Amino acid sequence: MIRQLLLLLRRDLALLLPGGRRGGTMLPLLFFLAVAMLFPFAVGPDAPLLARTGGGVIWVAALLAAILPLDRLIEPDIELGLFDQLALRGLSEEAIVAVRMLAHWLSFGPPLMLAALPAAALLGLDGERLRLVELGLLAGTPGLAALGVIVAALTAGLRGGMALAGLLVIPLAVPLLIFGAGSLATGGGSGIALTGAVSLVLVALTPFAAGAAVRSARG
Repeated sequence: MIRQLLLLLRRDLALLLPGGRRGGTMLPLLFFLAVAMLFPFAVGPDAPLLARTGGGVIWVAALLAAILPLDRLIEPDIELGLFDQLALRGLSEEAIVAVRMLAHWLSFGPPLMLAALPAAALLGLDGERLRLVELGLLAGTPGLAALGVIVAALTAGLRGGMALAGLLVIPLAVPLLIFGAGSLATGGGSGIALTGAVSLVLVALTPFAAGAAVRSARG
């Protein structure tokens, strides 16, 4: 069982990372950096204002970047019958979804944290604010990945599913944005802890919620 799950994780990463058939990591990163580049032009060269608002901009850009690959997470494998084939091998939908969630986070979470370094320079964030942003992203991006997998499973097979997925993810991600961006105003601590708590709840619920949605879509 563990060997099968590891092989599945390897396959999912090969598909989601750049160079794979569904590799979309570069597009979210480029979108993330484009937002960081354009925001200073929108608000002007006011360094204190950029430093005050830059962390929130990074969080909003991270959320929007996480939405981009949703159409590639679940629906293609339902259409290919992958879930049916793996069910015959004894793998439950919950286990498959848990592996997919981990692969999704690995494909966009760590690269997004690396991209936050040049984004922070563009927005004029100092070292302490950058540290808080990185800690917040570390705590919050697993939750964004979990939300993405849940919504992708719920909208699989629906007409206009991608647009609907975006509309669903944004309001559901509001608690992560509030606590993650709020940690910059409070100096970290409780804000990052609350971000991690929300993220942990989402990660724990995702295999069961998304697994049930996949079973329904297969039926």
